Amino acid sequence: MTKIISAEAITRRNIWVDKIDNISGNFASNSEIIEKELGKELSQNGISSLLDHLRLCGNIPESYHHDSSEEKQYSKYTDALLAFAYKSIGLRSLVITERADVADVEGFGKDFSFVADAKAFRLSRTAKNQKDFKVQAMDRWKHGKPYAMVVCPIYQLPSRNSQIYQQAITRNVCVFTYSHLSLLVRYANEVSQSKAENLLFDIFKTVPALNPSKSAVDYWLGVNKTILGSSKSIFELWQDEKIAATESIEIAKVEALKYLSSEREKIMRMSHEEALRELVKASKIESKIEIIKRISDNGLFGVK
Repeated sequence: MTKIISAEAITRRNIWVDKIDNISGNFASNSEIIEKELGKELSQNGISSLLDHLRLCGNIPESYHHDSSEEKQYSKYTDALLAFAYKSIGLRSLVITERADVADVEGFGKDFSFVADAKAFRLSRTAKNQKDFKVQAMDRWKHGKPYAMVVCPIYQLPSRNSQIYQQAITRNVCVFTYSHLSLLVRYANEVSQSKAENLLFDIFKTVPALNPSKSAVDYWLGVNKTILGSSKSIFELWQDEKIAATESIEIAKVEALKYLSSEREKIMRMSHEEALRELVKASKIESKIEIIKRISDNGLFGVK
């Protein structure tokens, strides 16, 4: 059976993982570079390139250290992907790069507007809580807009019960997935942008109309019925994205396990002295020493 996610898509993913890892400089300017580079690639390669990115972007590479500049830049990469996805559906969209206490993406349709945020997680991260999905924060960050959307990797969302679904319904925040967004992008491209935009609007209206519940089944039943009930032509696209979602999990696992295996081999080949140096480096002892050395009297006691 022909795979939905091609070998070319995996190669593109690897190129972008390296590209983000090698970007250096000012964070705001880096975000602009990422968005510009991504836009250039998408304009050259078309909708298939955007779908490749959306299907594989949900996992943060294991090679990126926690809370590193690479991890933060990866977040801006996924935000830029959201904006391009909304544009491909026929909306206007932009990435907010510099303001605090706001959502990272804004979208504007003909009859509605919304804020959005992209979420990604490492496969190795086990403990995820409701705060990781920013549902309550997105409600605060609407700033007058009626709707909000959090887009997550489908395989990282709770599949039984979770407060995020109850929060989403009561606070009118649409919890969505990259798989569902890919479906809308294809629907816009293969059927009609206006129909895809109308369907997105219907999805936004579906969420607050659901009975408040922690049930994942109840939430996704409501969202999925809205999508599948919108058009007969969407079912085939739905089946493809369902397969792609499964493929993306295996691709993410291969990527993560390959990196961790190489790291284990590197450690096992270290000399005792090299291993000790790496341990000190991993503990960030030297950087903490430098921070402590820079602390000095700020003169506040002398203000009179």
